[in-house]
Amino acid sequence: MTSPQRAPGGFPVVGIIGGGQLARMCAGPAAEMSVTLSVLAEATDAAAAQVIPSAPVGDHTDVEAVLAFAQECDVVTFDHEHVPPDVLAALVDKGVPLHPSPEALHFAQDKLAMRERLTEIGVACPSWARARSAEDVTAFGDANGWPVVAKTPRGGYDGKGVRVISSADDVGDWLEQAGRPGALADGILLEEKVDFVRELAVLIARSPSNQAAAWPVVETVQVDGICTEVLAPAPGLDPDLAAVATEAGLRIAEELGVTGVFAVEMFEVRHPRTGSAAYVVNELAMRPHNSGHWSMDGAVTGQFEQHLRAVLDLPLGAPTPREPHTVMANVLGGEYPELYPAYRHIMARDPGLKVHLYGKAVRPGRKIGHVTVSGSDLADLRERAGHAADYLAGVITE
Repeated sequence: MTSPQRAPGGFPVVGIIGGGQLARMCAGPAAEMSVTLSVLAEATDAAAAQVIPSAPVGDHTDVEAVLAFAQECDVVTFDHEHVPPDVLAALVDKGVPLHPSPEALHFAQDKLAMRERLTEIGVACPSWARARSAEDVTAFGDANGWPVVAKTPRGGYDGKGVRVISSADDVGDWLEQAGRPGALADGILLEEKVDFVRELAVLIARSPSNQAAAWPVVETVQVDGICTEVLAPAPGLDPDLAAVATEAGLRIAEELGVTGVFAVEMFEVRHPRTGSAAYVVNELAMRPHNSGHWSMDGAVTGQFEQHLRAVLDLPLGAPTPREPHTVMANVLGGEYPELYPAYRHIMARDPGLKVHLYGKAVRPGRKIGHVTVSGSDLADLRERAGHAADYLAGVITE
């Protein structure tokens, strides 16, 4: 494994385990800061490996490969949350600075542990329980109402590992695995099916020196379990709810010891007694997040620059929006594998549009990029971002 090229002047090397689009989008801010990135990539053509010169190939589950990679870095962070506990422990034993720490990552890797800890610190969550048997499932459903949301505590994302169930029979295969080594070793997570108004996200950055910064609360629009659009700030959000949700995000960062950028995905709900706006936490993501992509163009400090600042324990930048609104639309793969020819149309139609593609092969439904537009007319911004995303995907051709 060759050593990454350091910039003269005492600048550090930041290692990122995983070569996906989140690592890729750190490349621009790192270059501007003269920080060298090194990425442990899944393949030579991984998204980040296409733009980051130091991108050795290795598996995030391979202890020796990860240790060899980390010894060339001043600090190590993550493109995803799937590095196994034994690999994380080996890095800690070697004294490698990790952000976030294994202790914090645990709460993103294990949804049961996350629910337990959030409940302990007084953060609002849906009603939930651990189930190891059909009787547990039935009792929870009868008490909280059917249908019920069932989740595998480990390994799920973007709707994977999640089922909406009407009886214990709907998770019979999962219950057979409960207690065995693997994603269901500790049972199944059951949650009430929340009757929510919309989905929100709070993006927080925290440094090892305990400085924290929060971007405005955003609205995320989901289709079939995949985020298709982010509206920043969340339009029409009750100011009291915005303050309470942001405080919850900051409290989670402090109590769980999170360092770097992370997202708290929430549901906006109505308080059962007063009818006022309230929240419950859905998921945690211990890394830069899709809900924060708007900040790359729409905030004074984007999430990827902020993540580098945080993991290096540099002073954090201002998360202030540049315009009244920014809309981010995800580009999902369609039937057209050639994306570059679409540039001429969308750039000519909308010179204010910003396009970010991830260097990924097109597959139907796969996130292959995103677009952003900023301004004061939210309806116009949504139309512009949606048109560009649909044109790139081949949904529309004019």
